[in-house]
Amino acid sequence: MPLPLALTMGEPAGIGGEIALKAWLDRAAAEVPAFYAIDDPDRLAALAQRLGWAVPIRPIGGPEEALAVFAEALPVVPVGAAVHGVGGRPDAADAAAILGAIRAAVADVQTGRAAALVTNPIHKDSLYRAGFRHPGHTEYLAELAGSDTAPVMMLAAAELRVVPVTIHLPLRQAVESLTQAAIVHAGRVCAAALRQDFAIADPAIAVAGLNPHAGEGGSLGREDLDIIAPAVAELRLAGIDAKGPLAADTMFHPEARRSYDAALCMYHDQALIPLKTIDFHGGVNITLGLPFIRTSPDHGTAFDIAGKGVARPDSLIAALRLAAQMAARRQAQAPRPSLRPSPRARAEGGTRAAGG
Repeated sequence: MPLPLALTMGEPAGIGGEIALKAWLDRAAAEVPAFYAIDDPDRLAALAQRLGWAVPIRPIGGPEEALAVFAEALPVVPVGAAVHGVGGRPDAADAAAILGAIRAAVADVQTGRAAALVTNPIHKDSLYRAGFRHPGHTEYLAELAGSDTAPVMMLAAAELRVVPVTIHLPLRQAVESLTQAAIVHAGRVCAAALRQDFAIADPAIAVAGLNPHAGEGGSLGREDLDIIAPAVAELRLAGIDAKGPLAADTMFHPEARRSYDAALCMYHDQALIPLKTIDFHGGVNITLGLPFIRTSPDHGTAFDIAGKGVARPDSLIAALRLAAQMAARRQAQAPRPSLRPSPRARAEGGTRAAGG
């Protein structure tokens, strides 16, 4: 029997609530897989009423009730804490509820009650003021998962997948922190995910250079020669079809994109600018290297439009659909228990084998 997806509340002062409501409204037309929200049911009901949307909210006791409810109402597991933030006005007092929703969703996925985790955007500044110490969702999820593997971020759209080696760092610090080991780790995790979660048997990875023209043979910087090229060679020795370092300014036109399955980029904007230019509304953030599936919309809390009913749900719907597809692929790859033969069959088999 299929399992539902767990959708976290995210920052309640952002657009997470309204795009969750819209995703449910579009469930048939957009083929949205069944999900349940971990949120405040009263908050969502009030939001739907104020926006004039016919979204029945149904509190449920656990994920196992979601599939039966989803066709006729949005199932919501109560987050169990008061919510204070409203559209565009975050409140640091909501940190407990925001983080509680994430912890509950991770527990549901880890215990096999949900197929995958989909997270609504959070506002890190509000969490920092409440004592949150992680750079973002990705690092917090890695801690909750108890993973020994450093997580890797992938952004995916219909026409492009990108993986930034360094993520939320100032540009100067991103360059200073770039290492061969970090590039190789991101490449290995990316290649494994392309095989497991995207069903690409022999993935090709294009590795971007750091400097203009990939360093122009060292005249525009040594990082491409001294760090990136050895990393590409190491990936190739590991059996991964990696090529580079490539000049980043010619990697993302349509003809170039047809030559690879994912682009490994050296810093945040090198990866996200092409993806958001190609498909601003349809990108999905995926955390690779966790023991469970996690996707999220590729946008933030959008405080400037929160509560107005104008936020588009495209990225959340894409994140829900991709999470369900990844879960189905993993389920199909899971080893099936073998049927245990009867004692008589085992005895007869042993006799035949012994007899040659």
